Amino acid sequence: MQTYSAPLRDMRFVMHELHDSAEHANLPGFEEFTPDLVDAILEEASKFVTERLMPLNASGDEEGCVLENGVVRTPKGFREAYAAFREGGWTAMGADPAFGGQGLPESVNKLVEEMICSTNLSFGLYPGLSHGAYKAIIGHASEELKERYLPKLVDGTWSGTMCLTEPHCGTDLGLLRTRAVPQGDDSYAITGSKIFISAGDHDLTENIIHLVLARLPDAPAGVKGISLFLVPKFLPTEDGRPGKRNGVVCSALEHKMGIKASATCQLSFDDAIGWLVGEPHKGMRAMFTMMNSERLSVGIQGLGAGEAAYQAAVAYARDRVQGRALSGAKHPEKAADPIIVHPDVRRMLMTMRAYNEGARALGGWVARSLDVMHHHPDAAVRQQAEDFAALMTPVVKALFTDLGFEATNIGMQVYGGHGFIRDHGVEQYVRDSRISMIYEGTNGIQALDLVGRKLPAHTGRYLRSFFHPVLAFIDEALESDELASLAQPLSKAFGALQLATAHIAQQGLKDPEEAGAAATDYLRLFGLVALGYMWLRMATVSTEALAGEDTADRDFYEAKLVTARFYIERILPQVAGLLAAIRSGKAAMMDLPESAF
Repeated sequence: MQTYSAPLRDMRFVMHELHDSAEHANLPGFEEFTPDLVDAILEEASKFVTERLMPLNASGDEEGCVLENGVVRTPKGFREAYAAFREGGWTAMGADPAFGGQGLPESVNKLVEEMICSTNLSFGLYPGLSHGAYKAIIGHASEELKERYLPKLVDGTWSGTMCLTEPHCGTDLGLLRTRAVPQGDDSYAITGSKIFISAGDHDLTENIIHLVLARLPDAPAGVKGISLFLVPKFLPTEDGRPGKRNGVVCSALEHKMGIKASATCQLSFDDAIGWLVGEPHKGMRAMFTMMNSERLSVGIQGLGAGEAAYQAAVAYARDRVQGRALSGAKHPEKAADPIIVHPDVRRMLMTMRAYNEGARALGGWVARSLDVMHHHPDAAVRQQAEDFAALMTPVVKALFTDLGFEATNIGMQVYGGHGFIRDHGVEQYVRDSRISMIYEGTNGIQALDLVGRKLPAHTGRYLRSFFHPVLAFIDEALESDELASLAQPLSKAFGALQLATAHIAQQGLKDPEEAGAAATDYLRLFGLVALGYMWLRMATVSTEALAGEDTADRDFYEAKLVTARFYIERILPQVAGLLAAIRSGKAAMMDLPESAF
């Protein structure tokens, strides 16, 4: 049976103690988001996801979505849950108050997203795609389009999608064929087919707003000839209600390994009426506004799945009795000891815990930078935050989803044979989390983005936004008697990251395949060091808290220190092997002739 309790204590630690929410509240527009208000929002989100979304997770997986007469029906209970979600104002959390939003900081929004992903990942995709569409429209559309569509997207009455790829394209969007023909006014007729469209059709909202990549008649070849169009399922009337059906239909539903309650659609556009978003032939720039937002959210999906799997595994390990502890019976009154006493089970649980809490801390740092990027009054500070967010977006997307999938697999392993069958529900976490490593750009593409675009950008300026604060903090921690034992291994790992960066910079300039061969290992190395930095910072905060004479919640801070030590001693050493692999070069993977495969 699936079980979940939102990790509110750890979320409060990340928000208030690690990333100083009180200072964050000084940003213009965030003055009212005091720690007390943030805590109240998280409490309410926790109640909603456990009461309304969690009960639908397994049943939604069993039932799935159904295409009937050109209309997609979501599983039983989803319409009612979405109505409650919308009425509760959750669709408006991160949106601009000018369009009816609540203006929550991203650092709060991402914690709520995590809860949603832990309890019902399929459900979360519907409002998640809408928020991405909101981002693209508010960033690039005309004022007329904003006024007409954003209020409905923000209040959740309408939803949104992004329609990128086509059957022959994959990630190479320069190959797309969907065309847009001017109609003599400000509209265009859109014709073509799109695949893998999450939330492409459903029965949760009155209307669906598709953001579609297409080519104008005079478009140059490749990605430089792509434009972005807003195409509603129903054409709005003058008073803002859904009018006649537009020329877009769901032609098929994908039969998927997981997230079965999320409608993944094939869409056919046949002279569908749409409007240009942004400039002609600049659609990729507008779409990346949406995709970068989605990539961070997909990283949070990995974290959410990992947290759900961890909680399930802990509950099972405490309850399942099998064998005796190697050091002697811990529960002699029972026929056997709970499996949580065994070192290998502890290894699995500690690995999941270290992944999840480290990712939550790192995700909080990146989300905080997004708030600074949009709200800080100092342009230089905003630029530094933007540099950091750009650098860390591929790391968060790829690392968190890799670790989330690892965590769900580890969780199933804790269950043993019972995990492989459906009765306990943990195999669903494995299936649901697997897609997060693929969509919004596969993790290999994220790695190529990191080494090919982010490292060389502005002669390494993005890197300085990470390297400088990390190095300064490590140097300070090395002088601390309490922290030196953690700081020293991290210092060595950071040195390995510097060496790997220099190697890629040198070899990649001479041969791009060298950079490509190193990319995935480099992103993993980078991510492990970033998590190590978070764990050192968390250990610092916990050590300072424990130094207080009347410290409440001592068990929480002591557990943080133990988990920090586990991460530094048992996981961080992987960077040595990654560095060796990076330095070995491309030959071992590129020398085999294509015909030999």
